[in-house]
Order: sequence, then C-alpha cells, then structure tokens
Amino acid sequence: MSLAPRVVLVHRTTEYEELVAHHGTHGQAAFFLSSRGRDIAEVAERHRRTRRALAEVTAAIPLTWRQTQVERGDLDRFLFAPEDVVVVVGQDGLVANVAKYLAGQPVVGIDTDPGRNLGVLVRHRPADAAALLPAVRTSAVDELTMVEAVADDTQRIVALNEIYLGAAGHQTARYRLGLEGDGGVVEAQASSGVLVGTGTGATGWIRSVWQERGAALSLPRPTDDRLLWFVREAWPSPATGTSLVAGELAASARLTLTVESERLIAFGDGMEQDALQLTWGQSVRVGMAGTSLRLVG
Repeated sequence: MSLAPRVVLVHRTTEYEELVAHHGTHGQAAFFLSSRGRDIAEVAERHRRTRRALAEVTAAIPLTWRQTQVERGDLDRFLFAPEDVVVVVGQDGLVANVAKYLAGQPVVGIDTDPGRNLGVLVRHRPADAAALLPAVRTSAVDELTMVEAVADDTQRIVALNEIYLGAAGHQTARYRLGLEGDGGVVEAQASSGVLVGTGTGATGWIRSVWQERGAALSLPRPTDDRLLWFVREAWPSPATGTSLVAGELAASARLTLTVESERLIAFGDGMEQDALQLTWGQSVRVGMAGTSLRLVG
C-alpha cells in the first residue's frame, strides 16, 4: 500500500519576525525603523500577507495527505522523500534555495507578494492551491536546467541559477581554467571569480554580467540544455591571461578549474554558507547537472 503524498511547505522567516526577534518587541522594532525613516506598518502588512498565504495553502491540502513545514534556514538538515510535493510559499529566490535539495519532486511556487516579485518561479497565487494540489501529480511541469560543480575529492554542489567559483570575500582568485575537449588549452588567471549560470539565472546575476559585457552570446531559456560562463574582472599580467573569459557550455561540456590559491570556494544561488571548500592543487568540473527542477507551470 503506497503512502499518501506528503506536502512540504517551504517558507522563510519574514522581515517583521526577524526585527521583533532582534529588538525584543514590536514597539522597539518600530522605533528602530522610524529612526531610519521607515514605517513598521509596511513591514507588518507584508508579514500578515505571508502568514495569510501560508494559512490558505495549508487549508487547501487534501485531508488524506500528510504535511509538514520547513523554514529556509533548516533546508540543509531536512530530508525530502520521493513522494513529496514541495510547495514554496514566498519569493522566487526561495524556489532556488530549495531546488538543490530535491531529486525530481514536483514544485509549486506560491507568490505571497504579487507585484513585488517577478513571479518567474512563484507562478501561482494562494487561492490557486485548492485546484492545483489534488492534480499536481498529473500537472504539466517545466524541467528547469540546473548547474553543478564537482570537485576531485567528490564534493558536489548543485544550483538552479548559477555557481560562483572564487575567493571567499570576492578577493583575487588564482587558478588555471580550461574547457574539456578543447585541445588541452589551459590559461592561468587572476580574477574576481568565475560565474556559470543557467537560463533561470539569466534573470539575475548572469544577466547583469552579460549586459555589462555586451556579450554576443545569447541568453539561454530556463529549459535550454546549455549554460553560460563568465570570468569576472580577469587581470592581465606576465603570468596570467584574459583570453578565456566567456563562453557557452552544451549539455555534455565541462569547464575545469584548478586552484592556485590557498583557498577558493564554490557556492550556488548566493548561499555562501553552504560552499565547497577548495585548496591549492584541487580541481573542480562545472557543467549541466544530471537533475532538473520540476516546476509546476
């Protein structure tokens, strides 16, 4: 007898909750914000909208299904099961935060603040949950491409938007960069790091670098089987070059980086606290992940 689906509601602590936790009371938080020209009423209203959305989605879960909730800060300690249906209640970035911990479970994004969010990943409103959830197993999904970095000591990280490789604190990183199958061409570089991103990431960090460069490369779509990569602020010197600074990775292609600094890191989707730690002489391969995010359209 198979288990009923379990709905995992993913949310994050609101700005209002963080303020009250830090300052002790609503009044003290209000005084703090007013001293900086802000009104706590706006923050409190966004908190209420988020809580109403969470309550509405919870009420829409079929009675025979199991359910649980997980806060963003606990994702790295939460065990997702194959039969889970993941419902992200919040912003686009929260979907990216949870994507790396999944293995094919369907994801429904619920926008708690329409108009403030782009709604690229949180495509639905709380009122849609009652119709969406019972049919989620047969609903059409978009298979969103993900990117992965795998180190030579088996450390691995997966991201939905982009992976950054460089020095902690974004200082100068030294490494050797190459493309597999490119005739063994490798270039020593000193830069602010390397960014490898997907079509989903093309609405964020990757897009800003792409626009800055005026790159001839076309931005991928979220479901495209290709990635873009950019070297940030490569520095030319007698020992370091700037000829390999941007490109495209097809589905099977890999970018390789060999560390020539005491310590570099690799992290995904801005989650620097969950980074691969790389030391002198280690190598890491970056390319398309074998898994994708199954986002309910």
